[in-house]
Amino acid sequence: MSGLVDLDDIAYDGNADLLYDLASQTVAHFKSYLRDEEDVKRILRVYQREIARLIYAQMQQHYWEEKVDYEVKVYKGFSELKPSAYTQIASDSMLDYRQAPVNKSNMARYLFTGFSRCLYSVEKFNSDSERKLAVILEREAERWFKPRKGQFQMVYKWGVDQLEYQPDFVAETADTIYMLEPKAKNEMNDPQVIAKRDVAVTWCKNASDYAATYGGKPWKYLLIPHDAIAENMSLDGLADRFTARAS
Repeated sequence: MSGLVDLDDIAYDGNADLLYDLASQTVAHFKSYLRDEEDVKRILRVYQREIARLIYAQMQQHYWEEKVDYEVKVYKGFSELKPSAYTQIASDSMLDYRQAPVNKSNMARYLFTGFSRCLYSVEKFNSDSERKLAVILEREAERWFKPRKGQFQMVYKWGVDQLEYQPDFVAETADTIYMLEPKAKNEMNDPQVIAKRDVAVTWCKNASDYAATYGGKPWKYLLIPHDAIAENMSLDGLADRFTARAS
């Protein structure tokens, strides 16, 4: 293939050998058309980050992984709630979550309060469907919250990147813990949504397997189209229709 390095026939068991080979190929690439060795050193020094990014992108295109069994290890049984900080327009007041704002097209500007079962005193919603889901959870869950960044250590592969994923809601009932992801109907089959779904379903399976060892509650992941959420629905009804399974 064209590029800084040739990865078509490289297969190493040791990462160090691979990195040395790639570094040697990179230097040879610039020496092939730059006669002055000082010019080669200057380019490698000045553009080292961009060169590393290009090589990494090539490596990702050649990345493959054999299907293997993974050993799941639980290092701690709980994690503290992440701190929450929101900004709000000075002229806006906090709204009761049971009442939809007049302007629903800009939901993210509003702060909602009045919760009794949410683990945070205030929340923001990206859509009115999320607000409606909060109404359901306030009525039917023992406790719920919207996870902040870093709350769950779930990472999914997207292109050359490994990205963090946090579900929109987590709720606990008498017999189940749910991760819930409301999503626009036209995004339900989006490849990135599917990638997030698959990693969350796997996470929930591992969490359920571990919980079973001490009589804990199973975890389920719900991927719910926005237009299917109504305030008079039950959480069990949503679970019956929208519990997700991995590809």
